[in-house]
Amino acid sequence: MLTRRHFIITSAAMFSGPIATSVSAAPISPPSMWDKWDAQITPADYVPETSNPWGFHPRFLPQMVKAHDGLTVGDVHVDAVARYVYHIREGGMAMRYGCAIAKGNLYEAGTYTIKVKKKWPTWTPTPAMIKREPDQYKQYEDGMNAGPRNPLGSRALYLFSGNRDTYLRIHGSPNPRSIGGRASSGCVRMVMAHINGLYDNVAKGSTAHLHPA
Repeated sequence: MLTRRHFIITSAAMFSGPIATSVSAAPISPPSMWDKWDAQITPADYVPETSNPWGFHPRFLPQMVKAHDGLTVGDVHVDAVARYVYHIREGGMAMRYGCAIAKGNLYEAGTYTIKVKKKWPTWTPTPAMIKREPDQYKQYEDGMNAGPRNPLGSRALYLFSGNRDTYLRIHGSPNPRSIGGRASSGCVRMVMAHINGLYDNVAKGSTAHLHPA
C-alpha cells in the first residue's frame, strides 16, 4: 500500500529536473574594463608612426603611403609577402601597418567580407586547432575571457565568405614581436595599439583581400 509520503517522494523524483552538474561559464568581456585595457596596451605618449617599444623593424610602424590605382576606398588588403595590412583611404592613399600571417600552410588567401567587428573579443580555439595542437589549445576549449593576454587582443575583424564565418580574423596580438613573421593558426595578427586605429576606420561590410603568400 502506498502511503501519502511515498507518493510525494516518488512524484518529485518523476517530475523534477536532473541533478545540476558543473557547467563551464561562457567567456566574458566586461565593457567596464575596455578603457582600462586600452590604456594598458597603448605605449606612453603614443605616436603611431614613431612609437616602437616592441623593437621590431621600423617599416612595420603605421604610415600613410600611396595606394595602387583602382583600389576601392575602405577595403583592406593583406600583403602576405611583405607582411603589411593596407586600409585604402581617399585621395589614392592607404594607411599601412605591419602584420604577421599564419604559419605553414594555414594561411588562406582569398576575398572576404568583414561582417563582424568586436572590441576586446573573447576567444575559443577551433576544433581543428585543438586536434592539431592539443597541448596548447585543449585547456581553452570552453573559451577564454577577453583581456590583454587573450590571443585576439584588443580588436578583431571577423572575415566571412558569404554568410559563413571562416574563423579567420584580422586581430590584435599579445605577442607583438611576432610581427613580420609567420606565427598564427590562420589569422592575420597586428600590434594591439595599431589595430585599435585601424578598427575605428573600417566599416562593417568592407571587403578584405588576403593576397597569396
